[in-house]
Formats: sequence, structure tokens, C-alpha cells
Amino acid sequence: MVSTIGHWMNGAATAGRSTKTQPVYNPATGDVQASLLLATPEDVDDVVASAKRAFVDWSQSSLSVRSKILFAFRELVNRRAPDLAALITDEHGKILSDALGEVQRGLEVVEFACGIPQLLKGEYSDQVSGGVDLFSYRQPLGVVAGITPFNFPAMVPMWMFPIAIACGNAFVLKPSERDPSASMLMAELWREAGLPDGVFSVIQGDADTVNALLDHPDVQAISFVGSTPIARHIHARASASGKRVQALGGAKNHSIILPDADLDFAAQHLVAAAYGSAGERCMAISAAVTVGAIADPLLARVAELASEIKVGPGRDATSEMGPVITRASKDRIVGLIGSSSDQGAVITLDGRDLTVAGHEDGFFVGPTLIDQVTTDMDVYREEIFGPVLSTVRTDSVDEAIALINANPYGNGTAIFTSSGDAARRFHREVQVGMIGINVPIPVPMAFYSFGGWKNSLFGDRHIHGPEGVSFYTRAKVVTSRWPEHREEHGASFSFPTAK
Repeated sequence: MVSTIGHWMNGAATAGRSTKTQPVYNPATGDVQASLLLATPEDVDDVVASAKRAFVDWSQSSLSVRSKILFAFRELVNRRAPDLAALITDEHGKILSDALGEVQRGLEVVEFACGIPQLLKGEYSDQVSGGVDLFSYRQPLGVVAGITPFNFPAMVPMWMFPIAIACGNAFVLKPSERDPSASMLMAELWREAGLPDGVFSVIQGDADTVNALLDHPDVQAISFVGSTPIARHIHARASASGKRVQALGGAKNHSIILPDADLDFAAQHLVAAAYGSAGERCMAISAAVTVGAIADPLLARVAELASEIKVGPGRDATSEMGPVITRASKDRIVGLIGSSSDQGAVITLDGRDLTVAGHEDGFFVGPTLIDQVTTDMDVYREEIFGPVLSTVRTDSVDEAIALINANPYGNGTAIFTSSGDAARRFHREVQVGMIGINVPIPVPMAFYSFGGWKNSLFGDRHIHGPEGVSFYTRAKVVTSRWPEHREEHGASFSFPTAK
């Protein structure tokens, strides 16, 4: 049966005023499994108004109350992790173990936010002038919104809303219309944890819903993760309406492999980083940059390992890689693979014709390895977001670093080497926000912040971690004096200075 997925407002699921719908597919079968209600402009107004009302009391709640609710939410998500993972697998397609890993990485941010009393501590300076003290503290912004991508329907929202809510804001989530169910379950868990109605809301929708949030005068800040063209649009439009914006864009993540690297170690980790989650990760390695003579033996080993990957439906415990998200995504990836051959590259391992028995209508693309790629080819220039690893051959570390720095993206990168000198030089010279040394997917822990450089980030704040706390709050500085009544109260017309 095809279920109907709506919104979450005022602590309950609702259809709102929606009449327009969109199908939600199971990528492993190609079947429609749900009908998603798309918000009207009035629905957006309703959800923001509800959040604005809820903010009044929530922003004045004590830090201990917020921490208690966050701890309760953490326990509920941990308990319901298998249910969340199943929803993710059915709508995204990734294998269950990968979906569980996503939930765990999101939980790390919830755990970080549980320490909000420590994170919101201000500063105090005694006696900065005669009888004058100076102190600062941070206050929440109001209603803030998150617009999140399909590839991590639980983790990326949990990079945003735990910190925003812990800081005292009311949060409106607009999840991807391709896999919306995880957001609705998390909304139920917030209610069960004791979060007041209206502090967390979910509004389903398309580009019209996004633009309504960007333009809404009562939304104070926008957090976004997605493609670079949309990130650029969101940053420009929301900034024009006076909002604070963090918009994380696309990526073209490179990994340099030096001749002194452990070949088998590098090959295994390249395969996992390129083909895990069918390459639908913003931190996936999509370009291997070989230096010198390691290219031929490395690619031979990568091809061998990649050809052994078990591709199948995410609920099959034997599957190591699932389908891509939609048929349109599959067609786009297949087209880019074909263009590489047309433009002179060599397809070493071709996943275009993969068929999974019993799932012939699923959106599957097999692991693909392409050699002799140059930087002017479409398969290099575009963000593929599929199970495709392109190989660019270079003769030196200088050439490899220059190649990465010339790329317009700057999200993540990695180096495989046994040379500490080469690794140190790499992380100091490369113009990328997140760097791995023998770690191909260098996603930082929750107590650090996540974000790239160049066309991978629009705005001046990274997501989660300390910069997340800074993003969802603003500072006040108070200069305080309590004169005794017997004093003569003289005032000066000159600029005040310390005495």
C-alpha cells in the first residue's frame, strides 16, 4: 500500500492545507511506496507562526531543562536507531549497516549538544574601570530553518537541530522530498522526549517551500546542505532578506596516493570511500590522483576489489552497496560514464549494465573505475554523486597539489603516504577545508565543525561543533555599574575610558 506523508506542526502530524503531492520511491525496486504532501505558502506561514510562538517560552527555559530533554532525545534515538535505519534504507537505498552508521554520526552531535550549559558559558571581567564590570553572553536567534539533502536524511538534520534547539531556538526542518520519513520519526521522538510543541517542526515541500522559508520575515537563519548551485541561490536569496546563512555546497573530493603508500591499504580504503553508499556522499572520494609509478599496480588492485563488491537491495544483509536514489540519477551517472569514454578516458571497470536479480527495475549502477581522466572531461568537472572513481595520473606531489587547488571545490581531500613530511606539506598547502591523512573520508567529530572552502561553502560558519553554537546564537556585551547613593554622580561628555 502507498502511504501518505505529511508535515509535523504543533507537536503532531498533519496534512496541513496541502493538495499537491509527489511520489516517494523505493530505489531498490523502482516502486512508489508513499505519496508526499507538498506544503502551500499558507502551510509555511502556519509552521513559522507556530515556531515563533513556541520560541517565546523555549528561549527562556533553563539550560538544565534543555539538557534533560536532549538527553532523553538521545536515548530515544539510540533505542529507535534500527527503525530509523530501516526508513532510510527503504527511501534512500543505502544498506542497513550504512544507515545505522549515519544515525550514529548524528547522535554524536546530539551528545555534543547535551553539554549546552558548558557551550553557552560567557565571559566576565571584573573592575574594568572604577566600579564597572563587563560581561558577555549569547542568546538564541528565534525561528531558524534547516534545508537538508537526500543522501543523509537523519545525520545532516541532526547536525543542525540539536544545537539550534539546545541554544534556545525553534527549528523548522524542510527535508528532502525524496526520503522524508526519517524526519517524521525524529519529530515523534522529540515529542516523546518532552520537547514543547512547536519547538521542532517538519514542513514537506519542493523549491516553492524552500523559497517561502528563505523569504519569510520571521525566519532568522537558514542552514543548508546540498549542491553548489542551490547553495549559491540559498545564500544570495536568504542574505538579501537579512538572514544569517550557512550553505554547504557540492564537492569533488580528491585523494593523492604517493609511491610510498601501503598499496593494499590505500586500495581498500579508496574502494570503500568511492563506492560506499553508491558514492552518494558529499565526502566520497571521486578522484584518485596517483603520483608516479604507483598508478598501474594500485588501479589493478582497486579494480579487483571493486569488482567483488556485492551490489543489491539495502535490506539484504549480504549487500555491500545499494542503488542510487532515483532513475534520473542513474541515467545522469550512466551518461557521464559514457562521456568519459567519448572524451578519451579508459573505462577499466564498467557498472552501467549491472542488473540485480529480482530487482530489475531498481536504480542500480555498479562500481565504475575510469583511468586516464583529464581535468577538462565532464566526468572530472561535474559532481557525479554515484559509484564512479576517476583516476588522474600525475608525476609529482607538486603537480598533484596544484591540481587539487585549481579545482573550484574545496570540501574534503586525503593523502595516502608513509611520509610524515609529505603529509604535513600536503595539509598545509592544499586549499581544502577537511583533510585526511591515510583517512579517506575525514568527517570531523561532533566537537569540531564540518565545512569546506571555495564553492563548497557559502557563508562564514561551518556546521555543528563550536561554529554551530556560534551560528545559532548572537552575543551581548553588558557594561555594568552600581553606584552608591551617597556618591556625586558626575558625567562626562568625552568618550568613556577606563579609570
